[in-house]
Amino acid sequence: MPLLILRRLGSAVLTIVLASLLVFLAIQALPGDVVQQILGRDATPEAVAQMRSELGLDTPVFLRYIQWLFGALQGDFGTSLVSGEPVGPNLLLHFRNTLLIAIPTVIISVTLSIVLGVIAGLRRGKLADHSISLISLLAMSIPEFMVAALLVLAFAVGIPLFPAVVLDGPQASLAQLLPSIWLPVIVLSLAMAAYIIRMTRTSTIDVMTSEFITTAELKGLRRARVVMRHALPTALLPTLNVVAINIAWMLGGVVVVENIFNYPGMGNLMLEAVFNRDLPVIEAVAVVSAAIYVACNLLADLAAMALDPRQRLRQRTRRGTGVGAGTTASPAISTDERSQP
Repeated sequence: MPLLILRRLGSAVLTIVLASLLVFLAIQALPGDVVQQILGRDATPEAVAQMRSELGLDTPVFLRYIQWLFGALQGDFGTSLVSGEPVGPNLLLHFRNTLLIAIPTVIISVTLSIVLGVIAGLRRGKLADHSISLISLLAMSIPEFMVAALLVLAFAVGIPLFPAVVLDGPQASLAQLLPSIWLPVIVLSLAMAAYIIRMTRTSTIDVMTSEFITTAELKGLRRARVVMRHALPTALLPTLNVVAINIAWMLGGVVVVENIFNYPGMGNLMLEAVFNRDLPVIEAVAVVSAAIYVACNLLADLAAMALDPRQRLRQRTRRGTGVGAGTTASPAISTDERSQP
């Protein structure tokens, strides 16, 4: 198990480095000249050349990437081309604001969606199942910007409970931002819960028809014990990846939702950086988003291995038989082992 964790960590680090290289090269290949945009169209060639030299844009691309990578590993993401301030503190501030809406969103959406998904799976084909499936399908089908607009009309205009947009900047305190987080939290919770509900429902249905659940029921165990002790932990395993992807999507910066509510988070910072052609900020946000995505998937895989001993057994079997990661191997689990609660 420790060796497997180290291999996964090494793979995650390599993925982040490759993602940073691709992001850096893609940004450098964007059309247009950021120096020309900063100085304006009337700038002389001499002034453009001088600023390019001051910003280090006249050095080779790979040399700039190596310098940027070593700085990023030390927490130095460079200096903003627009404000002239270090990127790191500003990025950390916007990430804190995104966490302020991400934490309640994760708590609400994951808890609610798992409960509703399990209920729908256990009541398959009945009214509760049809109702929950219909609501989740509607939540998946309606775009976030439309849900946000409806919530603004209902709870900011019709019944003025929450502010429609955030008027405070990224420097605002948590107390100042707190009244403005609830409409974005509702929008993001609906978007996240819809996918998790459907995955949890499908997984619950599959587990409840499996052999070890049938064996547990034939032993005379109560249904509540069968569901909570045996079915639910197994049913949650496929859901972990869906939860991880949704968390990474949200922490990486939900551009549409933050733009609608003018919320000073990672998504809003990315939009401003793209509009201003602020390359160091774009690179920092993109790399941090990629790192969050990789970290969330890594944690989901490790949690699945911790909850499911069969996955650890597969890894040991593959190492013992020399089966590669890209080869399909059937797990060395007998029918009696699979039927154990």
